[in-house]
Amino acid sequence: MRDIPKVELHLHLEGGAPPAFIRGLAKEKSVDLSGIFREDGGYTYRDFWHFLQVYEAATSVLTTPEDYARLTRAVLEESAANGVVYAETFLSPDFCGGGDVGAWRDYLTAIREAAEDMERSHGITLRGIVTCIRHFGPERSRPIAVCAAETAGDWLTGFGMAGDELKGKPGDFLWAFDCAREAGLRITVHAGEWGGAASVRDALDALNPERIGHGVQAIDDPALVDRLAEDGIVLECCPGSNVFLGVYKDWRSHPIERLRERGVKVTVSTDDPPFFGITMTSDYENLNRHFGWDEEIFAEVNRNALEAAFCDAATKDKIAKKLGASRA
Repeated sequence: MRDIPKVELHLHLEGGAPPAFIRGLAKEKSVDLSGIFREDGGYTYRDFWHFLQVYEAATSVLTTPEDYARLTRAVLEESAANGVVYAETFLSPDFCGGGDVGAWRDYLTAIREAAEDMERSHGITLRGIVTCIRHFGPERSRPIAVCAAETAGDWLTGFGMAGDELKGKPGDFLWAFDCAREAGLRITVHAGEWGGAASVRDALDALNPERIGHGVQAIDDPALVDRLAEDGIVLECCPGSNVFLGVYKDWRSHPIERLRERGVKVTVSTDDPPFFGITMTSDYENLNRHFGWDEEIFAEVNRNALEAAFCDAATKDKIAKKLGASRA
């Protein structure tokens, strides 16, 4: 499973930070983050909402472009070790320069240069998607969208929204998404992880995304599942994350296979892997163990992911060769 070449569309850059990396950075900066780690060194939290607080605490020691360059190398080294050949990562100017365009450019340059170094040394290709943070509110999303629009291009290719989907409504963020779309950025939205099928429908109706982050709770609305299948909306499924956080009680309860059988284009990603003690390899092993997914199904899922990726055709052709597939 480790050696299957993989495409990952839903990976938060800070959420990919190995705990040892964050502990080391905190020590360098004399910041006490002992409260966010277990005795064995892993991250600790009570539930999803406490996880958001721990996530932001871990992120608090990432304060310079060089910190983010080091983070990028650490995350991509782990991804490449698990067979990922192409990844898209969520980035937030909220954490990288506080929403200031000039500061954001410096962070983005450092991240991109580190990613290009890792592509040369480890063969993994990375692209960036800016996200506004839903629970920070719609007003805060506007300067974030401007940062995204000002730096849109061949490397920064998408715009989305992460955070607590129980806060506010997708339509409240329409200005930010219109700004990003006008700059040529492609659109994805987190929905259907905690907010139920209705949150997926609301995101589709209000923001017209090509992809939905998570989206798995759509399974509770058969008409919505049909809509996803008919409209070709791609789901960035993160089954290991969902099971770990208790969205579903166990792997057998997870709807990824039922969605696939209904014709929905599903993909597989890890979300915030070290926070959940998972990897792309372990997720593939669990998909094989619980749903009988074999190389043929994994190839189908990775083709879905590559076709839905927010990169240009030349990059897709290059990655298709690594997948051992050809693009139509």
